[in-house]
This record gives sequence, structure tokens and C-alpha cells, in this order.
Amino acid sequence: MARGGLVFIWRRASMMGGTIAFAIPVIASIAQATVNSPGQTSFVGRPATLIDRVADTEDGGPGDFADLAEKVQPTVIGVRSKATAMRKFGAPEQRAPKGEIPGADPDAPDRGRAPTLELINAGSGFFISPDGYAVTSSHVVEDNDTVEIRTSDDKVYSARVVGRDSWSDIALIKVDGRTDFSYVKLSDQPPRVGDWVLTAGNPLAVGGTVTAGIISARDRDIEVGSAKDFIQIDAAINSGDAGGPSFNTRGDVIGVNSMIFSPSQGSVGVAFAVPADTVKAVIPQLKEKGAVTRGWLGTKVQSVTPELADGLGLSNLRGAIVAAVQDNGPAAKAGLRSGDVITSVGGEPVKNANELTRKVGAMAPGSSIQLTVLRQGKESSLSVTLGQQPNEPNASAANPR
Repeated sequence: MARGGLVFIWRRASMMGGTIAFAIPVIASIAQATVNSPGQTSFVGRPATLIDRVADTEDGGPGDFADLAEKVQPTVIGVRSKATAMRKFGAPEQRAPKGEIPGADPDAPDRGRAPTLELINAGSGFFISPDGYAVTSSHVVEDNDTVEIRTSDDKVYSARVVGRDSWSDIALIKVDGRTDFSYVKLSDQPPRVGDWVLTAGNPLAVGGTVTAGIISARDRDIEVGSAKDFIQIDAAINSGDAGGPSFNTRGDVIGVNSMIFSPSQGSVGVAFAVPADTVKAVIPQLKEKGAVTRGWLGTKVQSVTPELADGLGLSNLRGAIVAAVQDNGPAAKAGLRSGDVITSVGGEPVKNANELTRKVGAMAPGSSIQLTVLRQGKESSLSVTLGQQPNEPNASAANPR
């Protein structure tokens, strides 16, 4: 992406074989649910009443992050997963003679096949319950049934991948055999712009590390996939930090670090985290089914901006304008067209495209919804039977909502 003469590069905050992974999954928000046990208000496995909030200075900022870091670091883990890639003999001098691979056993049945390279994808994560359930990024564990984790006391465990969701870039993993892990809870309150934040992870696979900063923005649309609700933070996030938590000063997780925006592959203070609300919605389905199901319209939409509203002659118009309709999708079958403006779902107003995405995604596939649509200045109602959103973000060219 080129802006102002500089080439900016989206990077996932994970690392594979010493380099940063490139592919970015899109993200969607879905229905809200809870993660911790009923009535549980604990922090790193202890009653909330025993937690001392970080000392505040007169200007409202934290006087010291040391107490907070000491309490949360035992809950943060390093995550390593395996990936394979075929070694390619690209240059003529590297190309092996036909049927011969250097070092290969001439009598082996697979003689002549290129050897595979085992790569390590390194990221981060954190425990959300004492019995070993942990959250990380989906792209850190993709294509793996098990991963290796390392805790803050340098112990190594095998964890099974319970489920992963490419749309939200969230995965749930589980370490069996222990019920006394230190853990943290996901925040019940969204952060405010300007709030302090402490991030934790495993940058460049060097080991547990914390960095501090502030919430730079909320509901950030970074023009990658369908997500428009990232939390932007300025704490340093680097390769290997994907899946790690961002904490508020109470020690609650406000987001899961996912990707960075950088002209140099390293941190420049522009990082993005998946909001805790999205994580709380995804985890129960991953735990129960190993995957997430979402309602699907089969449209590409964008928010109605003041400029678009003025162009339509309706300065106070709010909603989501349909940019494209997928052939034979639910919206197309219901008669929705490009240029239509969706102003409400089920009688509830829709402020923008992101809100429409959340409302539709929260509904079950096969359910019927009523849309209020503005077409050529006239308002009408359409009934749409939702389909099921594809599991992988790239499964549909129409970028379904």
C-alpha cells in the first residue's frame, strides 16, 4: 500500500522461520457471550478483591507498570506451531538432475521428490481459565492439531487446538492435565481512546516481554478484509507477538494483538488488536464446536458517509450502502441490489456497515431477517433468509457480510 511516497506493509505479528507471516485473515464480529465461569471475577486465579490497582499519578496515568506486569506475566505463553514448505530449486545451478535429489536415498520409494522444510511459526497467547484453556491468533496455529507452548516459568507443554476462526483471527487451545494455571479475564468494558495499555508477548521468540502505550483509536477500519472494529494501540508490537494480550490498568484483557502497519517490517507504534468483545463471542463456539457459524447476506457494503448522504439528497441518512451483491446469494435471491441503502435490521436502526456486519453475523444461518431498504429515494422492506458465512475469508469473492 503506497501513501505519500512510502510503501507501507501489512504484517501479521507472528513469525515463521525468522520472517514475518504475510497473509491477513479478515475479521467479523458476532454475538456476545461470556468466557469465565459464572460469578467468577478473578484475576490471574485470585479473587478480584485482592488485586491492587496500579498506583495513579495526579494526571491519571500509571505511576508504575511493574506490579501489573508481575501479576499478568504468569498468564502469558509463547506458542510454537509447525509449518512445512517444499524446497524449490529455482535457480539453474540449484536445480537437481531429473529424478535425483542431493542426499536422497536412491533406493527410497519417493526418490526424486523435493525434500520438505520444517518451519516454526512462533507467536503468543494467554490462559483464560485455570484448567488450561488459552487464546492465541488463528494464523499462529493454522493447519495444526497440536502446538507447543512455553509458560513464563520456562516449562514446555503440548496443547491441542480446540478450534480456530479465520474471520476473527482467534484460536482456542487447551493444555490437558493441569487445573492450576494462572489466568486472566476478558474485559467487560471497552477501552477509551487515550487509556493506558500494557501488552505482553514473545517478540522475535526471545521470551516473555511487556511494552506499554495508549489506546490510539477504536473501531479502526484498516482496509484489510471486512473488519472495521480493530483497537489501535501504540505499544510496540513485533513479529512473534501475535496472539498476545493487551491489558488495561486493572489487568483485564482488552484485546488480542493481531497485526501491525509498518514501512519497515518492525514496530512503528501502529498496531491492531481484536477487541475483547469479539473474542468473548467467538470462544464459546470454538469450545463447543471447534468453529464459528455466522449469518451471511452475500453482499459487499460500505458505510454511508456524509458525502454519500449529500449525493443522495438526504443529509441525515445513516446506514450501509450495498456496493455489490453476490450472484445466487441470499441478498440476490431476496431482490437486494447494488446502490440500495440498508437502514435497519429487524426494525433496529443500522448506523454503519460495521454494525450491519455484527447484526447479521450474530444471527443463525437459515433464519429470516427483515431489512428496511432505501432505493431511489423510496423506502421498502425486504425479507432475507440468511445463508452461512464461509469459514475462510477468501472463500467468497463478494466479501460476504
